[in-house]
Amino acid sequence: MKPFSALLLQLLSRTKDTHIFLWFIENNPRLSDEIKNLIEDERNNSYLSIASLWEMSIKYNLGKLKLEPNYDKFVEQEISSSDLKLLNIRLEHLRINAVLPFHHKDPFDRLIIAQSIATNIPIVTVDQIFDKYEVDLIN
Repeated sequence: MKPFSALLLQLLSRTKDTHIFLWFIENNPRLSDEIKNLIEDERNNSYLSIASLWEMSIKYNLGKLKLEPNYDKFVEQEISSSDLKLLNIRLEHLRINAVLPFHHKDPFDRLIIAQSIATNIPIVTVDQIFDKYEVDLIN
């Protein structure tokens, strides 16, 4: 697969599902070698949305996501060791989010879709609802 200038990793919204970021850092076999290679390719800039970290913090607090040794240390260690860049939430993203059709009901995923639209960064996801939006997807 050709390199991309940037990739946006997406978290799945369902509690029972494992998401792309965790699959990547855990070296989970559910993440295809092709996608793993794209994320690891130094020619690509891989981003993780702050919305994803926000969602993880909520799930961690509710006990639906276990992170060792704790949320703070996990995030700090994994972000630095995986060489991911964080994509901040900007007013432009919220403006796009405010007018997105409600194909997807999850607020975190909707924000990631808005970020992708604003930045023209493709989203790495297995969530089929994303197909309903005009965003570039890698799955």
